[in-house]
Amino acid sequence: MKYALLIYSDPTVEATPEDQAKVMEEYYKFTASITERGINLGGEALDGIDTATTVRVRNNETLTTDGPFAETKEVLGGFYLIDVADLDEAIAVAAELPGSWHGSVEVRPLWDWENAQQAQ
Repeated sequence: MKYALLIYSDPTVEATPEDQAKVMEEYYKFTASITERGINLGGEALDGIDTATTVRVRNNETLTTDGPFAETKEVLGGFYLIDVADLDEAIAVAAELPGSWHGSVEVRPLWDWENAQQAQ
């Protein structure tokens, strides 16, 4: 099954350059590990929340707002896409992710378009 691992962190927590370097090294190790295991489908880090633009369409009018849609303590900072046997394995992989050590990782299955279309 395919899962998205959505990485959230508190943008108000400041890390030293040394701590940031250590965390990045752990991310490189994590990425190498899931790639070697053949479960990495991709992923990316996102730019800062201050660069976000929220788009809504109301009455055929496109409305944009600088910043995120909602104010939250933790913000989405990046994601990985993985392909594993089941939710238990996805949770185990998420626990390896450095983002889970200081923030949180939301594990969400990808929508299965093929099975959804067959069910109709």
